[in-house]
Amino acid sequence: MKKLFLFPLLLLLGFCVKGQSSVYLFSYFVDNGADGLHLAYSLDGLKWEPLHHGKSFLKPMIGKDKLMRDPSICLGPDGNFHLVWTTGWWDKSIGYSSSKDLMQWTAQKAIPVMEEESKTKNAWAPEVFYDKAEQQYHIMWASTIPGRHLEVNTSASEKGLNHRMYSVTTRDFTVFSKTSLFFNPDFSVIDAAIFQKHNNEYMMFLKNENSNPPEKNIRFTVSKSLKNGFPTEVSKPITGNYWAEGPAPLLVGEYIYVYFDKYRDHQYGAVRSKDGVDWEDVSDQVSFPKGTRHGTAFKVDRAILENIWRASE
Repeated sequence: MKKLFLFPLLLLLGFCVKGQSSVYLFSYFVDNGADGLHLAYSLDGLKWEPLHHGKSFLKPMIGKDKLMRDPSICLGPDGNFHLVWTTGWWDKSIGYSSSKDLMQWTAQKAIPVMEEESKTKNAWAPEVFYDKAEQQYHIMWASTIPGRHLEVNTSASEKGLNHRMYSVTTRDFTVFSKTSLFFNPDFSVIDAAIFQKHNNEYMMFLKNENSNPPEKNIRFTVSKSLKNGFPTEVSKPITGNYWAEGPAPLLVGEYIYVYFDKYRDHQYGAVRSKDGVDWEDVSDQVSFPKGTRHGTAFKVDRAILENIWRASE
């Protein structure tokens, strides 16, 4: 066994002795996204280390700009990891691929989610979530369609960008529902991510994207049914006096963690809560690989991590 593999494996086994049979992974991109999919792992939800020596797991091949920004990964009941991402700044499609082991990926394809809306400016930050109640996947993303929604004041740099959340559903990533408006608050919204609590309530974390005056913070809303949607009355900001985006919820022990990109500060942060009501900022306790940008957090069996370590040596 090579020395580079021995250390992380022994570290992991040390945790497994205490009954930890699963670990946490984080998908992310670096720089502008041209490098593709990156992954990090954590044993405690606080310290995150890069996998594959920090190299990309999948290079983007589709879209006008051939980028892979905001990679969202969901493990489905079929045993596949399903990946969606932003393919470019001004595309009307999103990217899709799947994998059994996070190393070998299917051919990338573009899902033309907003092609029927000719005036659409963008399709940003898609998130994929599997709903056990409906036995189907929800894919949500942010788009601006000029003149479609209640106008909000915007800064000079963001003039004309007034996002709302749209979605499609699918059971197999081959046949998709018709695109529909998913979340339509009275503010510009991007980066919605769904988390299901133990009591089966759904929490949706999102970014208030208003720019004049600037909000740029993370909030949430709660629903008992995805079919019925989410109330547009959202919580107060759960992030602090900094600009934050890309909320990534994850259950770690008794805490709900929400990780986010403090993009102006070039850092990653986190808040956590036991009840989903009172939130503690633990940004000073988390560490991520240098350059980590907007991604998702998810739990996997430790065998997945061990296989990635072996393949990386």
